[in-house]
Amino acid sequence: MSRASEGAKRHFRQTRSTAIGNTVSPSSLTRCSLQPRLVADFWCAVLGWRVIEEDADGVSIAPPGGEWPTIDVLIVPERKSVKNRLHLDLRADGSTTPEELERLLALGARRVDIGQGPDVSWVVLSDPEGNEFCLLSRATQDVAPSGRTPVSLSKRDNATAT
Repeated sequence: MSRASEGAKRHFRQTRSTAIGNTVSPSSLTRCSLQPRLVADFWCAVLGWRVIEEDADGVSIAPPGGEWPTIDVLIVPERKSVKNRLHLDLRADGSTTPEELERLLALGARRVDIGQGPDVSWVVLSDPEGNEFCLLSRATQDVAPSGRTPVSLSKRDNATAT
């Protein structure tokens, strides 16, 4: 092992231990778009979120209670050209996965083949500009550890949380 890789590993361990102490929090997930309002409106409908800021550079959306992180949809002049390296994985929350798939398709999501194969347990979809996201096969209520409430970003759960 080279000295450089030893130093990098030591730096990672130090950085990781600091991060475990929660000295940083995510602020936003940023998406680039030709039509920020179109994409923001789609994600507001999907997540039950609302627009919290809009200007010539883009649109920011957040859950109704203002929790973080937000999704910032920023304007860019070029179209998406390759598969996203980062995407959202969603779970049905308060409904079944087939019901949620039907709802997402009705909102304008499209099924996408990115080479995932026929035997995967999730469905790959895209937003109106082709940004991929996945709907996982198991609903939130099916995967929450007993005695723990899953963290939810949906409007339904935020409205009923105590």
